[in-house]
Amino acid sequence: MTPEHVLAGLDDQQRVAAEALLGPVCILAGAGTGKTRAITHRIAYGVATGAYTPNRVMALTFTSRAASELRGRLRQLGAGGVSARTFHASALSQLNFFWPQVVGGQLPSILEGKARVLGHAAERLRLKLDTAMLRDVAAEIEWRKVSGLSIDQYAHRIAGRSLPGSLTADQAVLLQQAYEDLKDERRQFDFEDVLLACAGMIETEPAVAMQVREQYRFFVVDEYQDVSPLQQQLLDLWLGGRRDVCVVGDASQTIYSFAGARSDFLLDFERRYEDATVVRLEQNYRSTPDVVDAANRLMRGRPGALTLHAATAHGAGRTERPGADPATPDPVAFASDLAEARGVAQAIAQQIAAGDRPEDIAVLYRVNVQAAALEAALADVGVSYQIRGSKRFFDLPEVKQAVMSLRAASVSVTGEPLFKSVSDVLRSLGWSQDAPEARGAVRDRWESLNAIMGLVDQQPAGTSFRSFTDELMERQAGQHEPTVAAVTLATLHSAKGLEWDSVYLIGLSEGLVPISYAKTFEQVDEERRLLYVGITRARRRLHLSWAEGGQQRGPRQPSRFLAELGTRTPRGSAPRRRP
Repeated sequence: MTPEHVLAGLDDQQRVAAEALLGPVCILAGAGTGKTRAITHRIAYGVATGAYTPNRVMALTFTSRAASELRGRLRQLGAGGVSARTFHASALSQLNFFWPQVVGGQLPSILEGKARVLGHAAERLRLKLDTAMLRDVAAEIEWRKVSGLSIDQYAHRIAGRSLPGSLTADQAVLLQQAYEDLKDERRQFDFEDVLLACAGMIETEPAVAMQVREQYRFFVVDEYQDVSPLQQQLLDLWLGGRRDVCVVGDASQTIYSFAGARSDFLLDFERRYEDATVVRLEQNYRSTPDVVDAANRLMRGRPGALTLHAATAHGAGRTERPGADPATPDPVAFASDLAEARGVAQAIAQQIAAGDRPEDIAVLYRVNVQAAALEAALADVGVSYQIRGSKRFFDLPEVKQAVMSLRAASVSVTGEPLFKSVSDVLRSLGWSQDAPEARGAVRDRWESLNAIMGLVDQQPAGTSFRSFTDELMERQAGQHEPTVAAVTLATLHSAKGLEWDSVYLIGLSEGLVPISYAKTFEQVDEERRLLYVGITRARRRLHLSWAEGGQQRGPRQPSRFLAELGTRTPRGSAPRRRP
């Protein structure tokens, strides 16, 4: 692909970002402004012009799915040799390579989770912790490590933290030490240890530092507002004083401060690199003007907030997206959580009956427990749904079987059209061109197989059966799931990075948004950013609702944020109500 072709189709600011190939670059990219497009075209342009050698570029992000998407886009742009990985995957790859040379022997095994070891550590100390407390202690360990604190340093700062359950400060410190001791005895690493060990090896071993820096010369960091002190330390070590780094982020989408993320690194980038090229992407191509206006109102005056501008046609203030409907962000109050779930389910059923696709609809909420009533209500009206963050697509038995069968069949290339090759295999596993009428396990299985068939339509003309299964296996490794014909249920946190035509934001009451334990200004501001993320997931329609609650829990008040959205529900007034 020629450099001119790579730049074609970018707007003015995206083009400025793509052409800034050397030195420190900071791309401040608001929601829906095409940040992934900008950074992938920037990398591809660097490769096409010869400024970058593909295998010397490292593109870093925070989830395997995002990394898989980056690799896919880069391949399409002729930059398939670029390394696009998460921080953890990059660090683990380097550890696996250097550990036998520097330390000797095999790298310690990597824990899939902390709960089991933590449980054994608690037993040693004769502490009784339930599953929820173990999860909270694990989160506390993660925060300590990514914040760059030793256990002794953590002990001095523990006074200002809310500890899990009934743990005392001394017990929390002893438990963390017992956890670390057990891991050492068993030669095990947790995920944070991977970053710590990689950073330590580069810092203390000049030969390792030289090889790593020789291998990677140019760095791109996506979602930079989510970087932790530990990740920043590792990035600095990879750079080794060099300055060819491009960071991309949006301070308004910093929603992981509780886990150690620091938007300061993004906001202070210009002070750190005084000659940095700074590009602001504020043209929103995702949402209707009403959605954009609501998002801007919520974040007005916040540090680092960008002012989004809806893409317009002929200056008329209408979105360029065809068929865009005006958003209606005025909230609806329901008498109870159950009434809210039923009302939302009925509205979704009506949308689908009118021709909307279920996969273009999402219901977002603050905490997982809110999903139960929604599941029952959607099942009652016959609407299929999937819960984001539950069992992953590629872990489903029928999907595992399909991937293995497709891979085996692709070994003998037949020269048949890709659709026929794939459909023949999937038909043998129960897929048919027409969906089964019945709901339940049979329909769920068909939906999974049909999602794989849907990937065939996304392939360029002439894609071979083997190339298709190569991509399928890469998606499986990166958990890059295809689209399933079902309504998505997701927490606000897990919805980040995704988008749908219609988004229902439920439970917008005090105690949920903002959450009850958000007491300080900083904690409430994080809840504001979380709602901003939810609002900006909507392309065409945004629906807001809350439940007044029942007598057992007392009456609720609408979220303080609703009054700031420019809706007809100022705080304390009565919005539209449904029983």
